[in-house]
Amino acid sequence: MTLATAEALDAVDPLAHYRGQFAQPEGVIYLDGNSLGQLPLATVAATHELVTQAWGERLIRSWNEGWIDAPQRVGAMVAPLIGADANEVIAADSTSVNLYKLIVAALRIDPSRNVVLSEAGNFPTDLHVAEGAVAAVPGAQLRVVERGDLAGALGDDTALLMLTHVHYKTAERFDMATWTKAAQDAGALMCWDLSHSVGAVAVELNAAGADMAVGCGYKYLNGGPGAPAFLYVAKRWQDRLHNPLSGWMGHAAPFEFADGYEAAPGMKRWLTGTPSVLGLCALESGLALWDGIDLSQIEAKSAALWNIFHAAGIAAGLECITPTDPVERGSHISFRHPHAYEIVQAMIARGVIGDFRDPDILRFGLTPMTLSHVDVWRAGQILGEIIEHGEWQKPQFAIRNAVT
Repeated sequence: MTLATAEALDAVDPLAHYRGQFAQPEGVIYLDGNSLGQLPLATVAATHELVTQAWGERLIRSWNEGWIDAPQRVGAMVAPLIGADANEVIAADSTSVNLYKLIVAALRIDPSRNVVLSEAGNFPTDLHVAEGAVAAVPGAQLRVVERGDLAGALGDDTALLMLTHVHYKTAERFDMATWTKAAQDAGALMCWDLSHSVGAVAVELNAAGADMAVGCGYKYLNGGPGAPAFLYVAKRWQDRLHNPLSGWMGHAAPFEFADGYEAAPGMKRWLTGTPSVLGLCALESGLALWDGIDLSQIEAKSAALWNIFHAAGIAAGLECITPTDPVERGSHISFRHPHAYEIVQAMIARGVIGDFRDPDILRFGLTPMTLSHVDVWRAGQILGEIIEHGEWQKPQFAIRNAVT
């Protein structure tokens, strides 16, 4: 790959115009959109209007002027990105909280099925949340096995198979339809964590027959740090599954202020407390950019960016741990090196922002809406220079930050 080739790809890139709709800090090549997405310029205006007008001027009247319906409205905007219907998705809480809700709900369906099955090396918070969720249901247990042992671990006692669609370290992608069928053939429900999938690869929950899913709003959806997450429940389960965090916003009639709890119909029952209006506003602005976008173009550009950076990493002597086949991965690329942390810090000092994952992984997000092919080519050149010249060996790059 040459600079001229990267420039030629940019010249015919159907997604190139999106890049100008995001804040682009001078001197920065941002390869961490898989961890925190960039700021859409429209979000600045939208949040300013909300703070100064909807909150500042309209005050509490704004609840009846769009705020109260924001979780459903934003959820409906996520739906086409995950292959769901608008009335199967709601924006609420965090991915961790939503996962807790679904695990407990799944365990309460059939007392004879009391096992939540997941993969060793899954994103830690998913396993941590699952530990807490099974502790809340008498007799329930969490079973964690290696990826290659998952199929054999499905059994008559499995209530839920909980998997992350795209692995947070390696970017390895599960075949959604195959694993959903395997879970359901064993009599279990299937729950997908889409945090590293939505906005990165095409997701087809309904086509795969999935039962439930969660995902976050601050990575590829560009909703901002700590943005509200989303939760999906297939229509066929909406009357049978119940939110264990039965707060007032999930009540059928919250403003009747009854002492007893009656769950709202449909997805509204998955709400708990008062929605974060500021967070939902920012997420809604980020999602608006996806209106009408062709996900096949996202995947195609992701593959092209991946090829550029993969070639640079291999040339620099790094070991790639991400699958080379685009259908088997997400939209980030990871390399292994014993001094991965120092190399990432040296790159950040040169204006190329990626991240590090213990114990030895350099991870780089390749976000098609915000990156050009030339950006990724230049980042690859910098990576090669840092390794060739040993820049990463400077003592300051070995100092660990709280967030890596």
